[in-house]
Amino acid sequence: MHALQETIRPSADLRNHYSEISKQCREENEAVIITVNGRGDTVSLSYEEYKRMKSRIELLEILTEAEDDVKNGRVAPVRETFDDLRQMLGEE
Repeated sequence: MHALQETIRPSADLRNHYSEISKQCREENEAVIITVNGRGDTVSLSYEEYKRMKSRIELLEILTEAEDDVKNGRVAPVRETFDDLRQMLGEE
């Protein structure tokens, strides 16, 4: 896993230097934090980095649900699960 570099820039830069910020996000793989009145307001990322982060979050949510299922006894034997999957795939 890699650490995402961050840069802080004022909101005026977004308006006046958009292409530079876009290039920074895409080519240098940085997150650019946009500030308004000195406080963090938004973050700009490359589209590829956004998709990677979104995928990681979705996977973590699935794993959290699975962990909760195991803790609460909502499990089934592996053989039964695969039998169910084979049956479902065979019906299509």
